[in-house]
This record gives sequence, C-alpha cells and structure tokens, in this order.
Amino acid sequence: MIAPETHLALHHTRAAELHALAAAHRLATSAAGRPRALRTRLGWTLVEVGLRLATPGPAAPAPSS
Repeated sequence: MIAPETHLALHHTRAAELHALAAAHRLATSAAGRPRALRTRLGWTLVEVGLRLATPGPAAPAPSS
C-alpha cells in the first residue's frame, strides 16, 4: 500500500503536469484562433446558400399564349 505522503506527492506531480499541458494547449489554440473564425463564417455562408437552393421559390406565373 502507498503511504499517504507518497500518494500526495504523486498527486501534486501529476497535477503540475496536467496544468502544464493545459497551458500549452491554451497557447496553441489561441494562436490558431483566427482561421477558425474564418472557417466558421464560411461554413455558415455555405449553409445559407444550401438552404436557399433547397427551399422552393415563389411560383412563376403561367405563360400566356
């Protein structure tokens, strides 16, 4: 069985590793945040175009002969 002091020391070590990983992830994602906004805007524009193509427009008047 692990002594409580050893368990606590391992816990602190693992917590420090996780904090470092989280900080590195935050730095990596904040630097790449701008292209994501462009991708999101482009995606919603494509959705809007798709909805316009999928919905029927107003009925055209019948040709008079």
